[in-house]
Amino acid sequence: MPTLFSQRARSAAVASLLALASFSAQAADPALDQQAEQQGVPVEELRAFAEVMERIRSSYIEDVSDRDLLESAIRGMLYELDPHSSYLTPDQFEDLQVTTTGEFGGLGIEVTMEDGFVKVVTPVDESPASKAGIQAGDLILKIDDTFVKGLTLSEAVELMRGEIGSEIELMVLSQGDENPRKVSVKRDKIQLHSVRSRLLEPGLGYIRISQFQNNTGPDTDKALDKLNKDGELRGLVLDLRNNPGGVLGGAVQVADLFLDSGLIVYTQGRNPESRSEFKASSGDRLAGVPLVVLVNGGSASASEIVAGALQDQHRALVVGNRTFGKGSVQTVLPLSKDKALKLTTARYYTPSGRSIQAEGIVPDITVDQVTHLEVLEDQQLREADLPRHLDNENGESSNSRTAPSLAQEDYPLAQALAILKGVVMSRASASQAVTDTP
Repeated sequence: MPTLFSQRARSAAVASLLALASFSAQAADPALDQQAEQQGVPVEELRAFAEVMERIRSSYIEDVSDRDLLESAIRGMLYELDPHSSYLTPDQFEDLQVTTTGEFGGLGIEVTMEDGFVKVVTPVDESPASKAGIQAGDLILKIDDTFVKGLTLSEAVELMRGEIGSEIELMVLSQGDENPRKVSVKRDKIQLHSVRSRLLEPGLGYIRISQFQNNTGPDTDKALDKLNKDGELRGLVLDLRNNPGGVLGGAVQVADLFLDSGLIVYTQGRNPESRSEFKASSGDRLAGVPLVVLVNGGSASASEIVAGALQDQHRALVVGNRTFGKGSVQTVLPLSKDKALKLTTARYYTPSGRSIQAEGIVPDITVDQVTHLEVLEDQQLREADLPRHLDNENGESSNSRTAPSLAQEDYPLAQALAILKGVVMSRASASQAVTDTP
């Protein structure tokens, strides 16, 4: 019955809107107005909307189509709700799908803009671009029949993307070459990688997640395997700084890798029965090895879910600065054809029941960015840095400043590593004390 009522209300609203858009307020159908009011349709507001639309049609300085006016009205409705609800045009809907799936048809190159041309930063290994001989530093001058000069970077990238299997011709100028060459490349499925990993020190690993996609969970699992191949992990820093969030499922999968049981997150919508819970499956991939989660004010949404779950479950120390505080759930609702509605439908809550919304995750240990200045004191100008300085009389090299330390490159990460090492050593000492006990 509620569904039927909703359908009737929608039908009445549409009928009223069409009537009001077609006739002046004075010509409104009283019977139709009465029917709409019985269904809870705000007739007066719709009449005002129709009158504004008619005034724009007749008096605005330029012609505006009804389609554009109505789409603007839709965007305005959603804009007034909250910062994250929006109306997605076909291009925006497609971009959202690329972001969440991490897959698109393209060439497989990371690019930037230099002097008005597209410059290749690096080709992805085994990508179509790499196989076609495109190298880091190459300039792309022309894409099919379109010259790159004058395009924005996003416009150029859009031209290079396309259907998997379709061909594209690039005019490429390589470093050291006088003349550009034509390169034909067949587009293929390109996978965006949101996970990077390395060892900070022997036995102490580092995983950076830039955003949460559908494949982020499995990719993090593979990163753990890779780190363990380089030696058994004794501790791990999980870096979620400036991670804007993404797919809820990806965040749940990542948190699940480090938890053996218990609640990860739950969502609660407007209705009490809309609560959804996400729980960890059995098996901690690190078997309790010390874990530090690094966050900052740019860590939002899904990254806050991971940090909050690991903090509430006492599985990790959260280090850094208070997170962004985006604790709302957006549901993508496809509309007719290729448009969609991104609508806020629920809030996130950590296992202990904390709402992330507008509060964020408060770190267990705060790392003040101001203290980064202290580590730069060792980088003051010295005699060896001056041009044409005299060499040391003993013949020793004096023109080299030592490579910057981790603290100088990334102070918060250096602090996170120091904290991780402290936890590892503390556990080792406690274990040794138990072993030595008669």
